[in-house]
Amino acid sequence: MTNGAHPVGTIETSLIYTCLIGLLCFTTALAPSAIVAEEAPFNSMAVTPDSVEECQVPRPPEDLAETAYLRNGYRAILRILVAEEGFETKTCKCLLDQFTWEAALNELPRFRTSDNPRLPFKVLDLYAMADALEAERMEACEN
Repeated sequence: MTNGAHPVGTIETSLIYTCLIGLLCFTTALAPSAIVAEEAPFNSMAVTPDSVEECQVPRPPEDLAETAYLRNGYRAILRILVAEEGFETKTCKCLLDQFTWEAALNELPRFRTSDNPRLPFKVLDLYAMADALEAERMEACEN
């Protein structure tokens, strides 16, 4: 029969681990890293621009739509439009310069899957469609 006491070592072990974790956090916070010392100073939360590949649809401007979800959907629509135009014209050259963000906005009714203005389409489905069309076009151009 026990007298309600914890097994020997449980409390002591917990205290030791807590102290070690606290000490590790404290010393890590005090010791500046050599990597941090070499980096440029923190100025803003600016996002590093994507590396632009040839004929890659850029990130949409922030004022294109209220949310990132909508902007990403319009980006996928633009990718689809560019790939479709490549098939129609039977050309392998980049046709991105023939399209504007306005074109993607105008095509919304074609890709709309919902009456909800905040979720008018399924972005993942648009990504899948754009990826498939681009892959098909790339394969056609390689042959």
